Amino acid sequence: MKTAEDANGAEKKRISEILNPFLLVPPRPLCPLWFSVFCVLLAALLCAALAESAGWINVNRDRLCVTEGAIEKTADRKSADHRLAVNVPKMRAYVSQWTTQSAELRFTYLGGTSQESKLGSGAIRRQFGLKLHAEDPCNLVYAIWRVVPESMPPQSKLVVSVKRNPGQHTSAECGNRGYVNVKPRQASAVPRLEAGQSHTLRAEMKNSELQVFVDNHEVWDGDVGQDAAQLDGPVGLRSDNARLEFDLLTREFAGSHPNYVKACQAGAAEE
Repeated sequence: MKTAEDANGAEKKRISEILNPFLLVPPRPLCPLWFSVFCVLLAALLCAALAESAGWINVNRDRLCVTEGAIEKTADRKSADHRLAVNVPKMRAYVSQWTTQSAELRFTYLGGTSQESKLGSGAIRRQFGLKLHAEDPCNLVYAIWRVVPESMPPQSKLVVSVKRNPGQHTSAECGNRGYVNVKPRQASAVPRLEAGQSHTLRAEMKNSELQVFVDNHEVWDGDVGQDAAQLDGPVGLRSDNARLEFDLLTREFAGSHPNYVKACQAGAAEE
């Protein structure tokens, strides 16, 4: 005859048998662990790519501060989105609205200017290119396409240089001092330029790493140094004794920046 104690034991056993599958068998994941990790990594990569791939924007004349020389709108476009042109021996400009340290010059080379201007060193060069981290006329990074017209046939080369003059901020203070040409980690030749040819010149700088592209082909890759990376300034462009028609593009800055608009300081000469 079963006692009350036996009945309680049987009941406990029955309950244990019912609950055991839930207590001992771990819940089955909705997807394999490797797939969950893959999803997390993919989401992180997509977020990073979106942050880096802010869209290219066309810089119109109103967003360029011309500190020396002149940039004009071409007369061959009926829309408000004119192409820009430089026809003076010496031009310096920067983008007055903050962007990333990426700039692309889509240009048509028209040859040399009718008059030529000497550099501060006394040399006469035909060149044009992009400015990065242009803190002021004394502290900035250049990616310059240099034309050597006296060679036969005329040759071209790309020169990357850092102009650094700590504590000096005007051309009157630093003149043409402080230039250091940077040797690339790897480089390739740029095309020989002739009047009427169209090309693109793009420079992208992340921290101290700089890459320069011509017609979407990398022609310069290297490290310009932490001093250059710490300079706080916009992108821009310059030309010496070269005539161009061009569009200038930059990448939008993702998020806000304390110096979103940089006041135009026209007349700030730059050697």
